[in-house]
Amino acid sequence: MAFNKSDIFDKCYSDKGNFAAQSKEDENYLISPILHGPSGPHMQFQNKPMIVWTINDYLGLAQNTEIQEAGLNAVRDWSTTTPMGARLMSGNTVSHVDLENKLASFTQKDAAILFIAGYLGVLGTITGLVGKGDTIIIDQFSHACMIDAAFLAQSRTGVKIKPFKHNDMMDLERQLKLASKENQGGILIVTEGIFGMRGDLANLPDICTLKEKYNARLFLDDAHALGVIGNEGRGSGEYFNLQNEIDLYFGTFAKAFVSIGGFASGPREVISYLRLNSRPAIFSKAHPLVLIHAIDKATDLIIDGKEKRLKMWQIATVLQTGLKKLGFDLGQTQTQITPVYIRGGDIKLAIEILHILRDEYGIFVTAVSAPVVPLGTILFRLVPTAAHSLEDVEITLSAFQSVRNRLGLN
Repeated sequence: MAFNKSDIFDKCYSDKGNFAAQSKEDENYLISPILHGPSGPHMQFQNKPMIVWTINDYLGLAQNTEIQEAGLNAVRDWSTTTPMGARLMSGNTVSHVDLENKLASFTQKDAAILFIAGYLGVLGTITGLVGKGDTIIIDQFSHACMIDAAFLAQSRTGVKIKPFKHNDMMDLERQLKLASKENQGGILIVTEGIFGMRGDLANLPDICTLKEKYNARLFLDDAHALGVIGNEGRGSGEYFNLQNEIDLYFGTFAKAFVSIGGFASGPREVISYLRLNSRPAIFSKAHPLVLIHAIDKATDLIIDGKEKRLKMWQIATVLQTGLKKLGFDLGQTQTQITPVYIRGGDIKLAIEILHILRDEYGIFVTAVSAPVVPLGTILFRLVPTAAHSLEDVEITLSAFQSVRNRLGLN
């Protein structure tokens, strides 16, 4: 009798997994660093004060006392666990329904559905909607949750996946033509509103024109735009005056809303269908009321958050203008996301730069290398927020100038 000589755990003891080179650095320095203190622009790392540029608290609401009070009141009334169970069974409450209605109204859709995690929400929305004979056409730089959703849908139902080159409308139309000829099913275009690593915007005007031309539907993950861009903070659709053209809108609570989870909004019939056909919605526990009430208050503050948005944009503009004047490459960013690219660098250089910024200047940023960005490129992503100050920006620019001069970076 033959036995399998390979052990499924073997790969765990090698250096061939994701981020293998990075994991060789001191534990909790490059991979899973531990920050201390309340989330915000000023925290502690390895017993040193830091100016932190890695937290997506875009409007500076993480320590907002109104949100805290809403959560504390909910804990006093219902403890930390209510409700117990999935919403389809015993986990639904009036507060959950009210929040969904508020989010639907804010995003100018008929209805909304909550998900306990943003990642699960994207998985659940896409896989719950597409089926045999359908095609997913996805921007190649879409977030991992959308890519995983497409692959999961393909493995379950045989959905066809057609990636298109990033923001390339000629390639998108080419894929739409192919999908229209090859399949009799529906077509779902999948993209981000603001691309979270690069900071550029999806070309929504042309995407919406093409979706109408080829009778496709659009799923937009607006995680980095909701609460941040548009006159009233409604995100990418409002920014382009195309909110009504977005068929399925997805937002997360993990960024501007300073919580956890997400929601999809769209036509009432579609959202009702997802309640009964999205596996994460059916089988996941409902949000505890402590989070629901905190998110509800955060939603109110975001709706009324024009001043905070203006402050965030002031910080972002001064930071990006300063980095460009120092000669740093910020790529194609059009938004608050501030990527600093070092071309021709490797993980060793990334670690050296991180040590200088963190250890000598108290500037906490993170570095990204292959496979997230092309081989031979390092990306330092800075996330400006309304909670940062102009002094924070000045200190940070001085640190980057020192790094550039010391290492001779072009």
